[in-house]
Amino acid sequence: MSIELFNQLEQKVANAVESLEMLKMEADELREENTRLKQEHQEWERRLTGLLEKFRELESSETSVS
Repeated sequence: MSIELFNQLEQKVANAVESLEMLKMEADELREENTRLKQEHQEWERRLTGLLEKFRELESSETSVS
């Protein structure tokens, strides 16, 4: 194997390692964002459930008054 071929292979390996490191960082960021979005979704669901419960209470109090 000539030194030129070895240098090309070494560069390709270095590029592949760099790409993998960047992809790992991106995956970590996406995991963090996914966790944040899941928490946000749970908060919205909790608030929506609370509002729906208030509407149900209003409806039942209106029905019992009628």
